[in-house]
Amino acid sequence: MLPTTLAQEMPRALQHLLARDEQTDMTALPRRSFLKLAGAGGLALGVYPGLATAQPAAAAGLKPTEQPSAFVQIATDGEVTVTVNRLEFGQGVQTALPMILAEELDADWSKVRSQHGTNNPAYADPLFGMHLTGGSNSIKNSYTQYRELGARARAMLLAAAAMRWNVDVQSLRTQAGWVLGPGGRKAGYGELAEAAMTQPVPEKVTLKNPKDFRIIGKPTGRLDAKAKSSGQQNFGIDVRQPGQLTAVIARPPVFGAKLASVDDSAARAVPGVKAVLRVPLDRGAEGVAVIAEGYWPAKQGRDALKLQWDTSNVEKVDSERQLAQYRQMAQESGPRHFDADMGPLAGAPKQIEAEFVFPYLAHAPMEPLNCTVLISDQGAELWVGSQMPGLDGMAAARVLGLKPEQIKVHVQAAGGGFGRRAIPSSEYVVEACTIAKAARTAGLNVPVRTLWSREDDIKGGYYRPMHLHRARIGFDEKGKVLAWDHVVVGQSILAGSVFEAFQVKNGIDATAVEGLREPYPIPMRLTVHHPKLNVPVLWWRSVGSTHTAYVMETLIDEIARATKQDPVAYRLKLIGDKHPRHRAALQLAVEKSGYGNKALPRGRAWGVAVHESFSTVVAYVVEASVKDGQPVLHRVTAGVHCNLVVNPRTVEAQVQGAALMGLSMCLPGAAITLKDGEVQQSNFGDYAVPRITDMPQIAVHVVPSTDAPTGMGEPGLPPLAPAFANAIARLTGKTPRELPFKLA
Repeated sequence: MLPTTLAQEMPRALQHLLARDEQTDMTALPRRSFLKLAGAGGLALGVYPGLATAQPAAAAGLKPTEQPSAFVQIATDGEVTVTVNRLEFGQGVQTALPMILAEELDADWSKVRSQHGTNNPAYADPLFGMHLTGGSNSIKNSYTQYRELGARARAMLLAAAAMRWNVDVQSLRTQAGWVLGPGGRKAGYGELAEAAMTQPVPEKVTLKNPKDFRIIGKPTGRLDAKAKSSGQQNFGIDVRQPGQLTAVIARPPVFGAKLASVDDSAARAVPGVKAVLRVPLDRGAEGVAVIAEGYWPAKQGRDALKLQWDTSNVEKVDSERQLAQYRQMAQESGPRHFDADMGPLAGAPKQIEAEFVFPYLAHAPMEPLNCTVLISDQGAELWVGSQMPGLDGMAAARVLGLKPEQIKVHVQAAGGGFGRRAIPSSEYVVEACTIAKAARTAGLNVPVRTLWSREDDIKGGYYRPMHLHRARIGFDEKGKVLAWDHVVVGQSILAGSVFEAFQVKNGIDATAVEGLREPYPIPMRLTVHHPKLNVPVLWWRSVGSTHTAYVMETLIDEIARATKQDPVAYRLKLIGDKHPRHRAALQLAVEKSGYGNKALPRGRAWGVAVHESFSTVVAYVVEASVKDGQPVLHRVTAGVHCNLVVNPRTVEAQVQGAALMGLSMCLPGAAITLKDGEVQQSNFGDYAVPRITDMPQIAVHVVPSTDAPTGMGEPGLPPLAPAFANAIARLTGKTPRELPFKLA
């Protein structure tokens, strides 16, 4: 039978059907004991809590992020559990980071497991000093960190073996989970773990030469693959605590609106509903939380509410009026990011004038937002798939009137995020804590899970901002750009956030202009306007490059066509020798695709684009056609320069997923629009996402390198849409200047 709490999540009709079949047993399998090892700051190098008698002596010069005790636990049977300091939401860090640590630890990979960390300071980004999964920085920023953690743990194991055998540590070596000594001596890591804990943590360690790697760089199956493919993986939405209740929120139709009146009598009468509470929401809004024994009764209770909203004091954004406003702003003077001389523009022999429009985009992760909160007399615990657990923990402390150290955030695997689970305002975590606090005041001293529906998620805000670009370009017959006058209009995603101080300069949000101009040596004047509107905005996978790459790469292609030059040759000429990684990625994609060396089927055309974001360069060569007035993407060949690759399978999967998400920007219906302040889309029926039939063939090729790795979570997205658009332009003679594509 289904557990009671699971059954209550379902509509009653389904509950009755399930009740007929008593043979059904969907109870989740218990977790293995090694996943119950001590958490952050707990037991180093092994052993279960009851077996440990000592703690390692921490090196005085090491930060919490450098101490093995928070990251490595070795059980008595030799199983190694690596704690990851990032959120796993599909990008593969729960495999790649353990691979890095296990390489220097010299562990037996078959015995390596992984688990999430918490908001403990040890799990902050070692470079940024805050808890963060974003900016494609997980491997980039923690590569050396995890190597050193593994090397320190290995050194402590060697020291323990040397003491046991009374030999010089230099006479010992390690191999796949064993310490080997003179005279055939041999001891497993599990045997040595407790003794190793008493050894000092070395401050300085010697790392392996990359030529000696046996784990890093090898195609490796993901540690969570079996759980995910068999339906046993637990996500934040699956959290079940004793006595847990579920809350859903009735939200205003216009952002920031308040309640005029509430009739909750029908909602309170729904079986399973425990409380109906009026609560403050994000951005000054109000809402009504319905708390019940499961999602289904909570939703039924919400549907039964009779609410009237006061929208009189909030701006009602309308997409058509907004576009007109942006066009007007684009004609005005404003802050300058680049300020080249535009004198040559008027006399240029060839010119292009272009306007580009990009809509709001929802993140729409497969797992909607959720957060479970348990308040006690000692503090509070949160279970949430958070990209910024430290920031979320501090926000929870403020709401609950607690000290930050009284909050423990249990980071849960998340079913996607794309930026939506990293909110400077901690909006959905704050709401969950507000509801849990109100429930406790109402006498419900139990964990409360606040859960968003798909409709809540699509309509709930924090979108990729709408942007308008305008460009006037003057160039000569050889394609030399003489002047490029460019204007960007769009909301700032960093204004008012903790990142504003160092990411907004001269009134310009750095994320809005990233990717413009580079790698091309062009004289550009770049003017930026950041209007303030009543629509909450946030980063979206690859951030500003979602629109800047499209503008740059389609305009570069237009110049090539206008001067009758091959688009690849023209790019390589512009890039020259100053950007060897761009050149290498582009040449690799061209070589592997057969571009210029094979004939395409009738009705197909090549499209090319190359872009750097988050220190990684991705080039695409695509094959596309137009069928029944609609663009079709058939084949994608990627050339990737991300320096050293930790796990080739992860890189391939990241590029495939990013390319598909890039394709999603092009499909009809892939836009969030507003009418009189209300979002018009609500679910996948009217907000398009790619289906399996949209997926092209994708081949991923990586430029070999031994340099320290750069990010791969986002860079595969930006160049896909412009490469696709450039192919369409070659077929139709017209570049799509608006996303999603409108060819009619």
